[in-house]
Amino acid sequence: MLTELSRGRGKLHLAPFLKLIWGEVKLVPPGKIPARRVRYPFPNNFKDLALRLGSRGDNVICRMIQLRRTIFFVTVFLFTLGLRQTAGAEANRNVKLRGGLQNSRIQFEQKKTGRVAFIGGSITQMNGYRPMVSDWLQARFPNTQFEFINAGISSTDSQTGAFRLGDHVLAKGRIDLLFVEFAVNDDQDARHSRRGCILGMEGIIRQARLRQPLCDLVVTHFVNPPMLEQIQSDQVPPAIKAHEDVLRHYNVSSVYLAREVADRIAADKLTWAQYGGTHPKSVGNAVAAELIGELLNRRWAKPLLVNAAKGAAQFPAKPLDAESFFNGRFLSPGLANRGDGWAWHVPKWRGIPGSFRETFAGMKLLCGGLAGGEVSFEFEGRGVGAYVLAGPDAGVLEVSIDGGEYKPSNLYHHYSRGLHYPRTVMFATDLAAGKHAIRLRLAKPAGDGAKVTAARILQFTVN
Repeated sequence: MLTELSRGRGKLHLAPFLKLIWGEVKLVPPGKIPARRVRYPFPNNFKDLALRLGSRGDNVICRMIQLRRTIFFVTVFLFTLGLRQTAGAEANRNVKLRGGLQNSRIQFEQKKTGRVAFIGGSITQMNGYRPMVSDWLQARFPNTQFEFINAGISSTDSQTGAFRLGDHVLAKGRIDLLFVEFAVNDDQDARHSRRGCILGMEGIIRQARLRQPLCDLVVTHFVNPPMLEQIQSDQVPPAIKAHEDVLRHYNVSSVYLAREVADRIAADKLTWAQYGGTHPKSVGNAVAAELIGELLNRRWAKPLLVNAAKGAAQFPAKPLDAESFFNGRFLSPGLANRGDGWAWHVPKWRGIPGSFRETFAGMKLLCGGLAGGEVSFEFEGRGVGAYVLAGPDAGVLEVSIDGGEYKPSNLYHHYSRGLHYPRTVMFATDLAAGKHAIRLRLAKPAGDGAKVTAARILQFTVN
């Protein structure tokens, strides 16, 4: 067992640990963990941490006991004991440690409070790597009062992320540490071009730097089957390549989980089935949390100086793309002028064909179902679009900006057949800076008019 634990660049690997912990650790109430239950090969400092947490009855232990899936508890307990890179071990090539990460540590250690946010798609929204990393942080700083923000929304990509970052994350107050995950959805859902990926990811990173310069950032690149095949063929998936170009430009740390999975599969240490697929299972999410733990521990390895102070990250004067969505924000449809056939209300979803996600339950949408009536509003910026729910009946919007000709924007997505799919459709991205006026209407369906189409707008998006 000790030999198994020591393999692989000095890192602790999951399979033997899980087997060991399963046999040695029992679910018992806080304050009742007996010493005989925490035994070698754990180093003494890990054993002491486990006993101290048990005797104190800390919240992290209380939460562990409440978890429904025992395997999830086992994984979290592993991180409680501490995943760390041993002294002198070779650095993992898939852990890209760049700048930053000390501001959050100063906050956690000195101020004893922390606000940590996670933004991404379904991989973030589900109970996967996010709660594991949250528990890892709580165990790493047991005396710190944390607030964890889940800003994951299934199916959303980095462009939508750039527009909702303000309302869903930055408006919550000071953010000490922000985790970002969008590689998979930029690839398989949005099918963005290289520029499309940069517009979104740079929109998130530069906006965070502009609005909260003391916020630390970590981006994790998850993986789907086509991306895995590209890596196994010595190619970098385009979405990851574009995102990494942004992260290098802003000196932001990242975790190349996609390549780590490929590496472990090649070394017969993991299978795709064990990882769990595009939406990872417990083992796959634990790999992600392990690498994030390694990244943070590498930055936080040395004791924090008593007089350590926060500092703003270096900020490049020019963006990679001047039209990136770093000024992205929502504009409420309730402020728009509405013509015949348009209403701002909560749709009666039970009577509308297509699956509906509870994430959007009770929300007002600007809904149009008749061709001809117009919506108009003014905005200031260089780009404009709409964050919509595009279902089986999603139609085409005709859009006129500053009195120009009407141009079509198709709301329908390739996942809209059976789902009211959340997506951002941009009408224009390269306008001259300044104020603009926009008019839009629902296009008449092609053919004999028997088909009924609709538009359901959650927010207008302005950059």
